[in-house]
Amino acid sequence: MDANDTPRYTLDDLAALTELPRRTVRYYIQQGLIDRPVGEKRAAYYTAAHLDQLLTIRKWQQAGLSLERIRDILAGGRDGLPPPRPRGPGTVEVWSHLVLADGLELTLEPGRAGLSPAEVRALFQGVTALYERLKQHGNDHEQS
Repeated sequence: MDANDTPRYTLDDLAALTELPRRTVRYYIQQGLIDRPVGEKRAAYYTAAHLDQLLTIRKWQQAGLSLERIRDILAGGRDGLPPPRPRGPGTVEVWSHLVLADGLELTLEPGRAGLSPAEVRALFQGVTALYERLKQHGNDHEQS
């Protein structure tokens, strides 16, 4: 594949593919979250790399991360889970608690665990189902 075969996107194309307003794409460029377009003015175009950058930003936003945190992740050049922020005096964290029974609780901080809200719900559902199976298994043994 030569350079002419590389997909080229207009701002409208990029906005449509990522389901983001054009204004948002421009803002991300202005903030340095994504690269500037190739070329100038009317001849400017975007590439698959721009599309990947925008989709990565959307993924992290949907996982509940702020643009500031996303900038940190992108600056680190890491794919996958974001590194946890160091905790220090005055750190405020929001923890999720799943109470399975009196005295049995699962506690997690989704951001530090690298879990999206959907993944947290799935984890809680899975742990609840496992707990119920364990309880039922214990009851079955008591009755035998």
